[in-house]
Amino acid sequence: MSGLVQWVIAWSQSPSSVIALFGLAFAESSFFPIPPDVLLIAMALIRPKEAFVFALVCSAGSLLGGIFGYFLGWLGGRPLLHRLFSEAKINMVRDAYEKYEVWAIGIAGFTPIPYKVFTLSAGTFAIPFLPFATVSAISRSARFFLVAGSIFFWGEEMKVLIERYFNWFTLVFVALLLGGFLILKPLFKGNRRQTEEN
Repeated sequence: MSGLVQWVIAWSQSPSSVIALFGLAFAESSFFPIPPDVLLIAMALIRPKEAFVFALVCSAGSLLGGIFGYFLGWLGGRPLLHRLFSEAKINMVRDAYEKYEVWAIGIAGFTPIPYKVFTLSAGTFAIPFLPFATVSAISRSARFFLVAGSIFFWGEEMKVLIERYFNWFTLVFVALLLGGFLILKPLFKGNRRQTEEN
């Protein structure tokens, strides 16, 4: 795995680094194991003035890759999931969708939880496409712009902090996300009940 990470980082020195970043973000959303943050951080450290451009490229690639994964899951169904993931992971994702609905995508999109498991599963479990794409766009952009912005403003010092505390940052985000879900859920239930009565 470390060799693969070094191979990814080596792309940051290439003239095709932006294309590589887009391709990596796209692939990681459906099958590739290395998150694009690795290349995004390396590129932003080399060219900090372009950090937000790199974040935008990374967000676009990740969103399109997520949509690709969604339709792969929709076409392949459970047989595809069983070929790629363990039964335990599939059950974990199914439980997350039952408990948090589309917000599960937001958690996976922002945190170190493998996003590709959720994109493929979203299609398999017939999660509504528009909410899936919307939450994916918000959560993935938030993650990549947070990384790029941190390096843009604090440079090398922030790289050390990101590597050391990124999981803590994401846990805070998840807590805020779930808090928002708990606040909004009664409103959605109220609207749904009103729609059913009409």
